[in-house]
Amino acid sequence: MMKFTKQNFIFLVGGIIIYVVDIGVDFWVASKYFCQGQYCWGILLLCFRGLSSLITQVFSYEWFKNDWEGTDTGKPKWIFLVHLFQCGIFIRYWFALKYGCQAAFKQKSSRDASETDPPNFIQKQAVDVVTDINMLRVFKTFLETTPQLFVQIYILMEHEKNNFCQCESVFLLNLQISLRKSLPDKDEFHVLPKLVYLLYKLLTITSWILSISLITLLSVRSSVILLIFLWICGFTWTLKKHTTFCKSRKMEYLYRTVVGIILIFTFFNIKGKKTKVCISIYYATHTVVTLGILFVYMFWKPSIIKEIHFIIVSILTILSLVLGIIFLVVYYRHFHPTAYCRPQACSDEVDGEAGQRDRVKIGRFQNFIMQ
Repeated sequence: MMKFTKQNFIFLVGGIIIYVVDIGVDFWVASKYFCQGQYCWGILLLCFRGLSSLITQVFSYEWFKNDWEGTDTGKPKWIFLVHLFQCGIFIRYWFALKYGCQAAFKQKSSRDASETDPPNFIQKQAVDVVTDINMLRVFKTFLETTPQLFVQIYILMEHEKNNFCQCESVFLLNLQISLRKSLPDKDEFHVLPKLVYLLYKLLTITSWILSISLITLLSVRSSVILLIFLWICGFTWTLKKHTTFCKSRKMEYLYRTVVGIILIFTFFNIKGKKTKVCISIYYATHTVVTLGILFVYMFWKPSIIKEIHFIIVSILTILSLVLGIIFLVVYYRHFHPTAYCRPQACSDEVDGEAGQRDRVKIGRFQNFIMQ
């Protein structure tokens, strides 16, 4: 298991600041739309925010219940109230700051460390709680940030105004790093693989969002039908794979629903196993659909968008797609780890109640690996 360092703690504090600022930015952008009389856009952005918050709070509370099962029966009661008021993420950040500070700055000696609270346990607690936060960030990214970005691009292309476009850090990379630190047999994610992975994700997602924005300009109905069809395909795939991310059946179906949404925008390895064939089919399909949308635009030539704008968007779409796939191939050929975690090999590292909680977390991480 990797150590939680001072640098990790600094990034954690930065993440808290970004999260708080993002909340303010969401409401500021929505208020600007309301002031301009564009109530539909303002309400739509707030709906993305509300849906994202609701779902992440549900998962956060469920994970707290699973981790504390059989320990302190009083904790879930006040934790439920906090999550009911949509503030569960702040409780997780508090735990992250608590364990992160202990792990990064308060190095215990073997003489001071008790048997029940050794330094390695604090390190694991810090990494685990940050990993949970990053997993929730992924849900937020694809339930809120990505749809908001899509709407902003659509508005910008339709009205040709320099509207404020919300920008948010891509947390997928941070998730990947944290997951690798939490799994004992994952290699450390170094600087070059970080960059390649980030570019692969960022460019492929950018290309796809631009494509969806184009087809939405052409026909909102066609865009909605395409997105629903893609979600059905993703949800069906999760059913076929028999995912086991959650302990309860209801939560598992909610998880599969969210994964279906994520799969609309990017590939998602839901089983933590090698998926060379699946990822090839996924991006081949995205490539065909993207090129199909561009060809339709070339022959349809809608008046809603100027030709020069279409040329620019087309170049950006194709360039992003080609470069994204190149970085994807480079990442999987040279930087992707070949060792996958074996839960049975690491479930006996800690005995007792802590060991049981560790097995729950390892199982959760093992079934939630974005590759």
